Amino acid sequence: MPEGPSIVILKEEAAKFVGQVVREVGGNSRQDIQRMAGQRVRAIRSWGKHFLVQFDGFSLRVHFMLFGRYRVDALKENASPRLSLRFDNGELNLYACSVQFIEGELDDVYDWGGDVMADAWDPKQARSKLKLRPEMLAADALLEQDIFAGVGNIIKNEVLWRIRVHPESTIGALPPRKLGELIAQAREYSFDFLAWKKAFVLKKHYQVHTRSTCPRDGHRITWRKQLGEKRRRAFYCDACQALYRGESDVVPAATIERSKPTKKVASKAVGKVAPKKAPGKTGAKKVATVTKARRNPAAGKSSKPAARTSRTAKLATDAPPPRARARDAAGRDHSRR
Repeated sequence: MPEGPSIVILKEEAAKFVGQVVREVGGNSRQDIQRMAGQRVRAIRSWGKHFLVQFDGFSLRVHFMLFGRYRVDALKENASPRLSLRFDNGELNLYACSVQFIEGELDDVYDWGGDVMADAWDPKQARSKLKLRPEMLAADALLEQDIFAGVGNIIKNEVLWRIRVHPESTIGALPPRKLGELIAQAREYSFDFLAWKKAFVLKKHYQVHTRSTCPRDGHRITWRKQLGEKRRRAFYCDACQALYRGESDVVPAATIERSKPTKKVASKAVGKVAPKKAPGKTGAKKVATVTKARRNPAAGKSSKPAARTSRTAKLATDAPPPRARARDAAGRDHSRR
C-alpha cells in the first residue's frame, strides 16, 4: 500500500497539471468519471494516503488500497487503468485504486493538522487524541489515520524500532517521553522515507521491516503475520524493544516468550501465575496416610478405641450369669428371715 510519502511524490509529479483542462477521461471506474471532462484542475493536494484533484465545486479523491499504482505520462503494461485523465501537456493513469468524489471545499472535509507530511501538522493534537485511547496498542495507534494520516505499515515498524518500543505496548502505559518520541518520529521517519524513496534507496535503509536480524544487537527479528486490531504484519526485536503494559511498568522484551500471547507476560497489568509448591516431608506423610486409609479403611482406624472395646469385653466376661445372680439374691433373703 502506498504510504503518505509516496502520495507526496505523486502530488509533486502531477503538479504540472494544475491549471490544465481535462481533455479526455477514460477507465473502468463505475463512478461518474466523465463529469471531469472539460473541467480545469484548480489544485493537486494530498492528505495522508489520499490523492486529491480539486476542480470547481468538487474534488476527486483517490485511495490506492493495498496494490494501487500510478503512471504519469506512461501506461502500465498488461493492466487496465481505473482512471485516465489526459491533458494537453500529458496524462495521468491510475490503477487498482478506489475513486470517489467529494462535493464542496476540501477544507471543510479534511483536518490538515492530522497529516504527518503537512506543514499544518499538529503534534499537540495527536497527543490529545492518543490520551483518549489509553488501551490502544502502539502498533494500532500509528496506523490510525485520524491521528497519523499517511503512516503505513513500513513506517509503523521502523518508528517503533527507532524508539525501542514493543508493538504490543499500550498507549496509556508509555511514559510521557516515549509518547513524545512516538509522535515526533512518526513525522521525522516519514520525511526520511520520502528522501530515500526519491533516491531509490528506501529498502536499503530498512532496519527491521522484512529483516531477519536486528542491526542494533544482532538478535533474531520476530515476525508476526497479523498483529493488533489492524491485523498488519509486524517486525520487531524482542531484545531491544521494551513492552509497556502497566503504569510505570516496563517488561524487557527479551523476557517475552515469542510463541505465547501477551497474556503470559509477567507485568502489573498481566499477572503471573505462581507455580504449585511440591509437598514437604510432613505433607508427604499426610498424603501417604490419607491414601493408605482410602485403600484400607481398617488400617486407618486408631488403636485407642480398640483398647476400650477389649476392656469392656473382659468386664462382661467376668460378670456372673443372670441365673447365678438370681440364686444369690434369694439366698440373702432366706438368711434374713
